Formats: sequence, C-alpha cells, structure tokens
Amino acid sequence: MLKGIAPVVSVGSLSRAYQAIQPPPPKICGSPGGPPITAPRIKLRDGRHLAYKEYGMPREKAKNKIIFVHGFSSCRHDAVIATTLSADFIEELGIHVVGFDKPGYGESDPDPKRTVKSLALDIEELGDQLGLGSRFYIVGNSMGGQAVWGCLKYIPNRLAGAGLLAPVVNYWWPSFPADLCRDAYNQQALRDQWTLLVAHYLPWLTYWWNTQKLCPASSVIARNPDVFSAQDLEIVKNKFSLDPEREKQQQYATQQGVFESLHRSLNIGFGKWEFDPMDLKNPFPNNEGAVHLWQGDDDRLVPVTLQRYIAGKLPWINYHELPGAGHLFPHAEGMGEVIMKEFLTGETKSTSAAE
Repeated sequence: MLKGIAPVVSVGSLSRAYQAIQPPPPKICGSPGGPPITAPRIKLRDGRHLAYKEYGMPREKAKNKIIFVHGFSSCRHDAVIATTLSADFIEELGIHVVGFDKPGYGESDPDPKRTVKSLALDIEELGDQLGLGSRFYIVGNSMGGQAVWGCLKYIPNRLAGAGLLAPVVNYWWPSFPADLCRDAYNQQALRDQWTLLVAHYLPWLTYWWNTQKLCPASSVIARNPDVFSAQDLEIVKNKFSLDPEREKQQQYATQQGVFESLHRSLNIGFGKWEFDPMDLKNPFPNNEGAVHLWQGDDDRLVPVTLQRYIAGKLPWINYHELPGAGHLFPHAEGMGEVIMKEFLTGETKSTSAAE
C-alpha cells in the first residue's frame, strides 16, 4: 500500500512545486478584472498597445524631440528629464519629451516575446506613429539605459542623439575583463548577487525567487535603503518622501503583475544578449549627433568601474562622471537642466550633482 502511495505523493509534490514557480497571468488593461485604460496608446505592429505621455512644448513646434525610457520600477509618469525642467528652459531649447510605459508596465500590454531588439523596434514605431520625424533623441535612465544600447544597435539611423543616465550594465557582457567584472559583481549585496544569477542562469525561477519568503531577494524590489548612497538618501528624504504621487506611480508601474514588468526586465537585462554593446561602432561618424553617458562615482547599484571601462572601450561616448553622485542623481536639484543643456547643445551648465 505504501509503495502505491509514494508515487502519488511524489507527483503531488512536483505539481505543487511547478505551481509555485509559475507566475500568474497578467491583468491586462481593459480586460475583465484588469486595470482601466486611462492613457493615450498606440497600436503596435503585432497588435499590442503602448501607453505614452507627452511633456514640454507641443511636438509640432518643438525643435528637440526626445523619447525617454524609464527605469526598473517606474513608468511613463517619471520622465525625469522633463519633469525637473523649468517652463522657460523647455521653451528656450524647444523640448518635447515622450515618456512611455515599457511592455508589461503601467498600461502597455505585456510582450511575452520581449527582447532588447523588440523594445528598440517598439521605440521606433512609437516615434513614427507620433510623428517625431526621421530622427529623434533617445534617453534612458537606469534599466532604461539598456533600451538605449538596443537603439544604438538596431535603429542607429533613427537617432539624433542618445543619452544614458546611470545605465545598468549586464555583468555577462563578453568584453568585460573577468577580474574587473568579478570585483564589481562582488560589491553587490549577496541577495542581489543571487537575484542576478537566477535571472541569468535560471530565468524560469525568477518569479519564484523574487516572491518566496525563505531567502531575501532583490534589494531594489524590496526597497532596501542599503542600496542608496548618501546623496540618494537625501533625494529620497527631500523629494520622494514629500511626493504623494510617488507611491502611486510605483504601484501603477506593476499593476498588470510583477512578472511581466519587473521580472521580465531582470531576465532580459541580465540574460544573454544578442550583441555586446562594446562592439558597437560610432553611430555619428560625421558628428551629426552624439552619445552621452552620465554616471555617479558613488552609485551603489551600478559600479562606476564598469562605466569607466565602457567609456574607455568606446571613445566616441561623451562620458560625464559626477563626483559624490549616487544612482538617483538625475533627480538632484538642477541636474535636469545641466544634463539637457549638455545633451542638446554641447554647452556645460555649471552645478554640482552632489548638492
């Protein structure tokens, strides 16, 4: 009798284990029981919808049209390069910014086939449907920087310029020297090292790993303050904690489910890429545009040593290292205008990122 029960128990245990690692289906916006559709959206080539938000001057009057790619647990409402600019500055430089929810975030439909390339093509189609012209600027913040690398690879002919703000790197890009990458990786908290290992080697376990309660998972998802620098903590205290909409935006970002937003971003961002960004060629050989990369030297999430290596390998990148700055420096007082002035005109507007 016991011999007959054992296989049944084994099958039952395996079934429960399988159920535990499977993410629930996403709550599609506009579907029964799903979040409502409140944003303007475009319909993409494969039938998915992409939600967007426009900032600054009307696009038909703007001189500089920019698509902004948000970070990890963010959304179209957090286009920091637009929300921190004064009206006079926007008027002076003729700035129009389009923020959008990446697939699976906010009100953009999930894309189970999402890759670095597919997101670049989504961005190209967004620019086309909104009439941004044959060339537009692209700026990515944090994890949004990985989309900028994709645009530099797959749609460089559509870019007027590219900006990377504290762009998250993939420790498995082949060109990184093993010792440099190992040292940078070991700077991360052990819980984050494990999170990235799971995302890279066992992506089918990413949902389980980040929702189980036995071991601590991603510091960012858990909002662990240990990942922040002194400047970051000041920004959180003086700006984020005083903004009643901030918490709503973070909840909005994952309203369709954490797997199709946060977890899929982990799997793509730290998985095996189809290309190595350090093999890219200068997209503006005749100086018809420029690529800029800003990085704080006190960033606890993105090691500055890896950004320095990238800048050394790609001398056509205009590299700006900010002393005393952490990962949230784009939100520091005055930094939005500093970044945009340099990015759009090549002029330096003096201020301190560590203020």
